[in-house]
Amino acid sequence: MKEEEVNRCQIQKWYPKFKSVSIKTLIHQLPESFVEYLLDDSGPFLLPTSVANEDALPNRIHNPYEEEDFQVSEGSGDEAEEPSLPPIFPELELQVKESIESLDGAVFPKLNWSAPKDSAWISTTGTLKCTTFSEIALLFKASDSLVHDLLHAYDSCNDKSLSRPNSFFLALRKWYPSLRPEMEFRCFVKGNKLVGISQREVTTLYPLLEKKNDLLLLIQEFFDNHVRDRFESENYTFDVYITKDERVKVVDFNPWGAFTLPLLFTWDELEQIVVSEEDEVEFRIVEHQCAVRPGLKTAVPYDYLDCGPGSGWDQFLRNADEELQRQTKSPEAGA
Repeated sequence: MKEEEVNRCQIQKWYPKFKSVSIKTLIHQLPESFVEYLLDDSGPFLLPTSVANEDALPNRIHNPYEEEDFQVSEGSGDEAEEPSLPPIFPELELQVKESIESLDGAVFPKLNWSAPKDSAWISTTGTLKCTTFSEIALLFKASDSLVHDLLHAYDSCNDKSLSRPNSFFLALRKWYPSLRPEMEFRCFVKGNKLVGISQREVTTLYPLLEKKNDLLLLIQEFFDNHVRDRFESENYTFDVYITKDERVKVVDFNPWGAFTLPLLFTWDELEQIVVSEEDEVEFRIVEHQCAVRPGLKTAVPYDYLDCGPGSGWDQFLRNADEELQRQTKSPEAGA
């Protein structure tokens, strides 16, 4: 993998070209002071002061009796320690506020490559839906997955010369409450040919089997007409969403391999595919309850889960992989 292949998958790079077949998005370049705020973990967890008096957690109950417990008694040695002041980003906040309003009042945010999916647990809705700058700051500050964008985006590159991109961008994507998670798919492109498609949401069994062939035709046609000759890389992945009226929307682009999840495939399987015009695209969906993959929808931070070798999660993931491989190789699997 090369740096240029990773760079092409940044949303501020690909979105202008695919705007007409994607989700409405507004993009803001982030000031370096906000990037430094996201990376700073030396002090307490502080949210920026809002110039619009918006609260990321409006349903909090402030108990004055409990707050008294944290007052410092006169003469205490702690008096000399000045409390940390929260940062403030007035220009960025006002720009974001204007963009959210123009996108009908709700967005889901992401950085150059990643969305803070791992911190959805901390929001008042349990989702990435944001209606204020303060809610975005809360999700970003609490996210571990965004550290990838900030510090490790080029770690898998053979020609690595950068530790981070020159600039970071905040992408605000219009929030659609009616989106159906089962209709999002990850598509794998090798040698500029579509070689595999996987259901994106693999933690639940959905009744998609009867629609499988129709969905494959829609995605293949979309790739041929809108993606194949427009995205510059030869090997990459892209995610699509299919609407109720069978329109296909591109959601994201990701590099081939590295940090991109292969979902119902493995990267070894995908690497072994020999690209040929005659070969059919392999389309995998969860077809049986026992093939459901465990997701990290546990409403707690990832660090609270033990996923190391020998742990319960490690064994569960191994068993799920073995069962899926057994089913996909079985004549009754219907693949």
